[in-house]
Amino acid sequence: MINVTIWNEFLNEKLNDAAKQVYPDGIHKALADGLAGEEFVIRTATLRDDAEHGLGEDVLNATDVLLWWGHKAHDQVSDEVAARVVKRVLEGMGFIVLHSGHFSKPFKALMGTSCDLKWRVAGEQEIIWSVNPSHPITEGIDAKIVLAHEEMYGEFFDIPTPDELVFVSNFEGGEVFRTGCTFRRGSGKVFYFRPGHETYPTYYQPDILKVIANSIRWACPSGIVNPIYGRGEPVRPLHGVVV
Repeated sequence: MINVTIWNEFLNEKLNDAAKQVYPDGIHKALADGLAGEEFVIRTATLRDDAEHGLGEDVLNATDVLLWWGHKAHDQVSDEVAARVVKRVLEGMGFIVLHSGHFSKPFKALMGTSCDLKWRVAGEQEIIWSVNPSHPITEGIDAKIVLAHEEMYGEFFDIPTPDELVFVSNFEGGEVFRTGCTFRRGSGKVFYFRPGHETYPTYYQPDILKVIANSIRWACPSGIVNPIYGRGEPVRPLHGVVV
């Protein structure tokens, strides 16, 4: 079983009537319900409803893969918690960053760039194209996923060159975007997945949930031996040298 923590800011669904109508119990609950039945043990955490944003050391130490959705209050995530997440990723925890989580403190720290992009909310069609069909994250996914209505994200997306580009999107208005990107940081795996604006029912679509489930399995640590740093002892005798 894979221990998954789904973190959601959970503000849009309280303050925005359109978001509340689509996700009455929060995006985290929709994701938890949609991923149920997989080989996951799921817990949820939110910005304001839990101490330490629900990401205390005990929670993170017991988390194999962390999903992150944030939008309105990136600056309200404490620096201490953000640093704790980054540390756990470097130690091997998987990190799945969804939609506007590209501006989250942990993701920006792991990328080392502004992570800025173009955007437009106009209910446009998005076509997500699989450009790496042999990748584990694309397992069971057709050549494309069509979303009738989504927020547009457009290039340039200020991130480092991804280790692997898994999906690209094109939008009704003409823009394109690197929608599914993998990175390795320390012993951890990171997957950024673009779709998921709070006023569209994207996280109820089976293909989107399938991608997220696949990415959890891909990012899950397996048999990690963390590297040892500092002064090293010789692994065999050094001829005539006193160590």
